[in-house]
Amino acid sequence: MTSATEPQLRTAAVPPSPAPGDRAAPRWSLPVLLAILALAAVLYSWNLSGSGLNSFYSAAVLSGTQSWKAWFFGSLDAGNFLTVDKPPLALMVMGLSCRVLGYGTWQMMAPMVVAALATIWILHSSVKRVFGHAAAAVAALVLALTPITVAINRDNNPDTLLVFLMAAGAALGLRAVRDGRLLPLLGSAACFGLAFNTKMLQGYIALPAVFAVYLYAAKPTLVKRVVNLVAAAVVLALSSLWWAAAVSLVPASERPYIGGSTDGTAWNLIMGYNGLGRILGGEGNGGGGGGGGGGFSGTAGLGRMFNDILGGQISWLLPFAGLALVGGLVLCGRAPRTDLTRAALVLWGGWTLLHYLTFALAEGTMHPYYTTALAPGIAALCGGGGVLLLRAFRADRRWAWALPLGLGVTAVWAAVLLRRASGWNTWLWPSVLVVMALAIAGLFVFRSGVSGLRLRLLAVSVTASVVAAVAGPAAYAWSVPSGSGGGGGMGGTNPTAGPSTGSGFGGPGGGGGGGRGFPGGSGDGMPGGGGRQGGNAQTGGGNAQAGGGFPGGGVPSRGPDGQNAPSEQAPGGMGGGASSELVSYLKKHQDGAEWLLAVSSSQGAAQLIVSSGEPVISMWGWSGSDKAMTLAKLKELVKKGELHYIQLGGGMGGGPGGGSGVSSEVTAWVQKHGTAVKESEYSKTATSTSDSSSQSNQSAIYRLDPSDVS
Repeated sequence: MTSATEPQLRTAAVPPSPAPGDRAAPRWSLPVLLAILALAAVLYSWNLSGSGLNSFYSAAVLSGTQSWKAWFFGSLDAGNFLTVDKPPLALMVMGLSCRVLGYGTWQMMAPMVVAALATIWILHSSVKRVFGHAAAAVAALVLALTPITVAINRDNNPDTLLVFLMAAGAALGLRAVRDGRLLPLLGSAACFGLAFNTKMLQGYIALPAVFAVYLYAAKPTLVKRVVNLVAAAVVLALSSLWWAAAVSLVPASERPYIGGSTDGTAWNLIMGYNGLGRILGGEGNGGGGGGGGGGFSGTAGLGRMFNDILGGQISWLLPFAGLALVGGLVLCGRAPRTDLTRAALVLWGGWTLLHYLTFALAEGTMHPYYTTALAPGIAALCGGGGVLLLRAFRADRRWAWALPLGLGVTAVWAAVLLRRASGWNTWLWPSVLVVMALAIAGLFVFRSGVSGLRLRLLAVSVTASVVAAVAGPAAYAWSVPSGSGGGGGMGGTNPTAGPSTGSGFGGPGGGGGGGRGFPGGSGDGMPGGGGRQGGNAQTGGGNAQAGGGFPGGGVPSRGPDGQNAPSEQAPGGMGGGASSELVSYLKKHQDGAEWLLAVSSSQGAAQLIVSSGEPVISMWGWSGSDKAMTLAKLKELVKKGELHYIQLGGGMGGGPGGGSGVSSEVTAWVQKHGTAVKESEYSKTATSTSDSSSQSNQSAIYRLDPSDVS
């Protein structure tokens, strides 16, 4: 027998038709959205020119402005010797912006900031159509203030564009469920395909949830739904594989080596380094036990999102999102198959769960900023699921515990995270606990308010609970543009938010918590972020000393014509560029060669490219495992006069590359036939002692001419 409260609860918890988003918008809805977008714009762009970008991608963008071939392939250098280890879509977007506006930090980052703001708008619109304007506002605010999202949206890594495309795909998939039309489903597939061309298989993580929700909950008949999904699969394949197919049609001798692959092909990159290698380790990703995750996010395991490294970046509202998901699904009860509320909960819950498991269990390289992909799912569940719990809290005494429990756990977990940052804003965690306690008390006291003062005080209590829930993430987020975190790094390679709460490398729960020492490129950490002297910054790599003895700063930004523009320093980060004396020497003696220099790794090559504006060869790629340079290829380049200078040894990072045998063979030949360039030839401060030391460490620069090739 059905109790009298069940119909009331169902009506209160699950939106009736028409959905809340279809009703007339309250007067506050648009101003609140605009305020959130304005806040996000400040967080993502304030003092942006002072942030150190990833010179690996900065160099590729610069090369793309100098060569359309480099732009298409995503080559690190304009001479097209080697590509970056990702597909080129994000580089294409930034490269087009820099071709039009000139090369510089703002010109490069403008489309990324726009994409980040568009992601907030898309999520707001999608949540609003199902759960209403209040839920949409909460979701937009949570997404905007997620600390790791703020950090990565100020960086030129491809994750900002990746999240935008995946969020668009999820929103279109949900619209296809709601409307029963094919076109939104095809648009969803196209978006996920473009996400694949941004970061390969990571772009597919949420896809099973979207297609599964459509298969179960969309309005058409089962046969029609299956046919539509087949059509969507075709669109997905076309939008995903066009670049890899185009690359494979170009003869290997006429295309750059595909960075990150073991055989120079895009297909190997898809399945290896950017595919199963990320999950299982290997293929230049490290992992395979012993800490897992390449040492950047702590030990792989179900608790990884809550450890000292990732906890302050992404986990603030994860417990509440989980409770909201479970509670919302229970409240939906035996709703019809096509119930949009349940479909949205399953979609965003699936998004969150799939990303969580992937990142938590990944044994390969796992940077903290990957977790920004969790943020849209968490935000949607907090907004939509939170509103469902609030309605249930007011409609049925049996549910009076759920919302207060979720809010209480959120406040306690925020206090734990804030206390991890010893000495940082020590007033904040007690304030969060006090405000949340008062807010929960207000919820109980004014729970039954339907109009007048009691309803307004209930609204104040709800608002106070939201403020308390986002206060910790907001503090972490603001530390990035303000530089007040005391440890959150914007070193380009490993951007994070907030204070240091971990050591940076490996160990259970340890490491990488804020990337201390990354800004500007000095201190412990990542290659090019002033890497750890003699340390191993990539498990599959070698020495992370990306500066390679080439200290120095940036270079003037470049306009579309390649001429220096004096208005802004070029984006680089990761420790700056090469010494001006060395660059001047190499340019003076380049003698018409295509490449200025060949170095061991992409870290060092990128800095030289940004500093000099000239193509530089990375012989062994980012992790040191690429087999891009062979002795036969080196001889060919030297014989044709396309390369005269090569640096050997660990000075530029990368260590022994392409397999120690290949590296040893190249080293032995260069040392036998090349002429060592003494440091005193290009540096006024060098001495004969430094010349001797440099050569003894096998990090000298050698000159090679066609006559040296027998």
